[in-house]
Amino acid sequence: MLDTGDTVPTTLPLTLSSGETTTLGEHAGHWVVLYFYPKDSTPGCTNEGRDFNDLLPEFQRLGATVLGVSRDSVKSHQNFRAKQGFDFELVSDKDESLCNAFGVIREKNMYGRKVMSIVRSTYLIDPEGVIAQTWQPVKVPGHAQAVLDALKAAANR
Repeated sequence: MLDTGDTVPTTLPLTLSSGETTTLGEHAGHWVVLYFYPKDSTPGCTNEGRDFNDLLPEFQRLGATVLGVSRDSVKSHQNFRAKQGFDFELVSDKDESLCNAFGVIREKNMYGRKVMSIVRSTYLIDPEGVIAQTWQPVKVPGHAQAVLDALKAAANR
C-alpha cells in the first residue's frame, strides 16, 4: 500500500472517461488529487464527486488536477459524469492495476457478505510525484474541503 512520502507509479496507463489514456508521470510538475471510490452513481460516491466538482475551480487555481478512480467501465464513467455535470476526469481501472498499486482494494462486509471492494481513499500527489498526504478510509462530508485545505497548505510551503 502506498502512503505519505512514497513515490507514485508513473507509467501505469490510466484510461480516462474521455476515452484518452494518460499516466501519472504525464502530470509531473503539477499537483494531483487522486481519489478512489467504490462505484459510480451510488449516493456516497455521487456526493463525493459533487463536492470535488464544486471546489474544482479552487483546485485548478492552485495548479491541481482532480481524478476520480473506480473499477467501473469508461461507458459507466461517461454516463456518471454527464448526469452529474462533473468537469474533471474519471479513471476506469477495470483491470485493478491502479487500485492494486495503491493498495485500496480490501475485504469489506456488505450486508453480511464479505466482498472485495475499494476502500474510499484520497492521495494528494506533489509535483515531483510524491504522496504529500493520504486519507483512508474517507468519510465523505467535508472531505473535499479538507483535501483543498491540505493542498493550500502544501502549495504555500
